[in-house]
Amino acid sequence: MSNGKLRRQITFEAARLIYIRQESEYYRAKMTAARRLGQRRVKYADLPTNREIRDEIQSLARIGDAHPPGNEHDNREPLGHNGHLDRFGVYRMLLVPLETVQQNLDRHPEGDALYHSLQVFDLARDAVPYDEEFQVAALLHDVGKAIDPRDHIAAALEALEGHITERTAWFIVHHADAAALREGTLGVRARRRLEAADDFDELMLLRDCDLQGRRRGVPVPDVDDAIEHLRAMSRENGSS
Repeated sequence: MSNGKLRRQITFEAARLIYIRQESEYYRAKMTAARRLGQRRVKYADLPTNREIRDEIQSLARIGDAHPPGNEHDNREPLGHNGHLDRFGVYRMLLVPLETVQQNLDRHPEGDALYHSLQVFDLARDAVPYDEEFQVAALLHDVGKAIDPRDHIAAALEALEGHITERTAWFIVHHADAAALREGTLGVRARRRLEAADDFDELMLLRDCDLQGRRRGVPVPDVDDAIEHLRAMSRENGSS
């Protein structure tokens, strides 16, 4: 991991630890974050400043609800797993670690899983500009790779439970089946079930976006831009 990428990851994780009240002191939060990232010996120069962490905490607070932890009028319990963040904050917290997930370069020459996810999202946004659930699935389809790469689909569903619709979950569950169908390795019964689904055409479109989103050097939106786009769609659609 490059020094710049490591610094960004420590910044994000330390800010998250302070935001959810697992740590209260900046240096301890930095060191805990580094250990969680598998870095037990980090040079002081690679650690983020307190200001960088404060800026990230403010970003988390803006993404979260109107009463971030620590508000004197907030009588709820401290933020736990997924706690006070709205669904868009949860999406961001799951997406950012994908930057450290390096994929098989034969299948993913573009590099890390975050860059891939943002490419797929951008393609999906252009392909189906008014389908929020489809775009959410495109952005989040690989978030489980930063949790459990052995079964990233199950890991994603568990982490996203309560924060995505059943339709979005269906896209995430079956995006690997769509890949197998395109490659001719999906069983006959599974293929028939898939082809009978209402959203079969959209699923195969998602697969096409997944395949096309593997290019090097193409411009993509950053995570916050993607999240804000989905938030704006949600407001327009009247969804929560």
